[in-house]
Amino acid sequence: MDTFNYGKTVLREMMSRVMPRVFGVPLQNMPISDFRKKKLLYVFNVFFDVNQSGTIDRKDFELAIEKICSLRGWSSGTEQYKKTYESMIQIWDGLRQRADANKDGQVSVEEWASMWNEYAKNPENALEWQTQYLRFMFDLEDASGDGSIDVDEFISVCSCYGLEPSECKEAFQKMSCVSGKKEVNYEQFVALWKQFFTSENPSDPGNFIFGKTKF
Repeated sequence: MDTFNYGKTVLREMMSRVMPRVFGVPLQNMPISDFRKKKLLYVFNVFFDVNQSGTIDRKDFELAIEKICSLRGWSSGTEQYKKTYESMIQIWDGLRQRADANKDGQVSVEEWASMWNEYAKNPENALEWQTQYLRFMFDLEDASGDGSIDVDEFISVCSCYGLEPSECKEAFQKMSCVSGKKEVNYEQFVALWKQFFTSENPSDPGNFIFGKTKF
């Protein structure tokens, strides 16, 4: 290897070690409980890092769009496809602008956790993209459009992300127990959503909103 290329290699190695500490505290050193870290990593890995690259980028959202539209039977060019595409790209832009601290076009685990830790301090002051994603997920799960999510609708969406239908069903039962009904309306969904990202109690019903029963 010539001197020039060797220098470039050394510089890359140095930057890979320095950048995570310049733009964010390593996840293990963040003041977040292990329980909440597990929840944040779960959502990161299953619902956002669709191509399992270790970071979130625009390609993950494009893959998610195809997954969602395939689930609903919305082909490219239809109004539903266009609406889903526009919503998801808006959500990505909002996420990138807030969480991508080093402006590399990707959101790392550390950047992701740091952002949601800020949310947990004051969930009533959520970022616009977070509120938009919450609404998007509710509308996606409310396939019938009747204003509430039932167990079959919940299983349909969560299982398309690779989760076992049986676990999704159990998660919904635990999640919906707070209302004593077989459906979850939007107001209840919002409360459960906030609880997922803030709760330290594993038995809180909000912890099951993403289809997993244990962390």
